[in-house]
Amino acid sequence: MQCINHDHREQTRFFYRTPQLGFMTSSPQLPQSHQRPWESLNGVDDAEIWIANSNLELNFFLEQDKNAGQPMGQGICFELDLGGEIYVHTTSEGMLLLDVTPEAEWAAPIIAACSNAQAPRGQIWILPEDSLVQLVLGLNSLIASSRIVLQHEFGLQYRLGV
Repeated sequence: MQCINHDHREQTRFFYRTPQLGFMTSSPQLPQSHQRPWESLNGVDDAEIWIANSNLELNFFLEQDKNAGQPMGQGICFELDLGGEIYVHTTSEGMLLLDVTPEAEWAAPIIAACSNAQAPRGQIWILPEDSLVQLVLGLNSLIASSRIVLQHEFGLQYRLGV
């Protein structure tokens, strides 16, 4: 992966060149609908590159956004082909929080298999950070699109079910 930072007077654009994914860019402003069609990943290397690019892009937008100081709620949202959404957030402790909407409950067995975790009683999953690559690869063929999320209410106190 090659990262090229082009500094201009009032904006910065990042270009990421990846062997199989081509050029990816992040614009200086987050569009209203930042939904991106899902490009199928071809293994661990592609998943790691996708995660790194998404993390760089998220951090760029957080620096631009006035809500960047919020302690939780930033991450990625996967819209699934068969319905529903999965919001993914990494905590400062390195844990993954997944908010699986009721429409996406059908994906619970896949999430459990990818992460070696049992389904929670609520809709919030807490997974170790090292399960992210396997999660992305496990959901790979089921994702219709992804988008950057700068703020999402996880409602932990009500929905953890622990």
